[in-house]
Amino acid sequence: MIDAILKVIREGRHFVVASHAHPDGDAMASTLAMVNFLRELGKDAVAFNVDGVPEELQFLPGAHQVVCDRNALTSYDAGFVLDSGELSRAGDFLPAYCSLLINIDHHPHSEPFGAINYVDEEACATGALIYRVIQGAGHPISPDVAVCLYTAILSDTGSFRYSNANPEAFSIASAMVRIGVSPWHVAGNLYESHPIERIKLLSHVLETLSVSACGRFGSVAVTNEMFHATGAGPEHTDGLINYPRSIRGVEVALFFRQVDGDQFKVSFRSKGLVDVGSLARELGGGGHHNAAGATVFGTMEQVRRIVFDRLNELLPLSQ
Repeated sequence: MIDAILKVIREGRHFVVASHAHPDGDAMASTLAMVNFLRELGKDAVAFNVDGVPEELQFLPGAHQVVCDRNALTSYDAGFVLDSGELSRAGDFLPAYCSLLINIDHHPHSEPFGAINYVDEEACATGALIYRVIQGAGHPISPDVAVCLYTAILSDTGSFRYSNANPEAFSIASAMVRIGVSPWHVAGNLYESHPIERIKLLSHVLETLSVSACGRFGSVAVTNEMFHATGAGPEHTDGLINYPRSIRGVEVALFFRQVDGDQFKVSFRSKGLVDVGSLARELGGGGHHNAAGATVFGTMEQVRRIVFDRLNELLPLSQ
């Protein structure tokens, strides 16, 4: 699979690299790692994301050059779609600009939309797959690429706290530090450089904290009214789900974010007993065993009840 990808790179000249909307650290850092690598090879490479770069990731090399307007796209020999699971998450319009698509992902049930589909569910992050591609090319990893790869893995393993923090994750991270990555520089930008709007939003979100009667699942929520009151936006909600997740006894954490009046994005995090990826797929979404999401329609209380009722069915089976 890697050889097929490298053949496309060798024979092509113009590339676009995209990842899913509302990009997290793995999606955006993998995108920029790939773009920087391609440019070092002398290729013309464009980083694209429909939502641009989140504030906390703007320290990544090349972040200021990310394109978010599809009208700025031209014609490409190939398009790389990273960490997306489904083409629609990155942009259904991308095939119109590319001679072929290459799907690189680590999500289970990833949609095989590419001419090449490099999918490894066991990989700790999409960044690890990009690392393998670069290693396969025999190309030395530059400091700029190293920062991106380290960030991708640090972010998607929850600072090496999650179950996907496998030996490869530590091996790659160690190699990137030897190249010159400063763990403090990356961690400081990701976790200790928050805008005041996020902290104000957090004060409202914690008021919604709820733990089930059984004590095995907990949730927080954000509404459009909270965004309006604090000046915050969806980009300031990353990591809020970790507050209910950190409560002793909680096996599944949930975060409800209002998208529209009767539309909510529901994020799930599991400590392993419940396959939230399967639950999310029941609701029309997707994801991993321990991290997933779905969009559910209804009022806040209706959406909460749909999800809570299903978890009450699943958790007794997990004891």
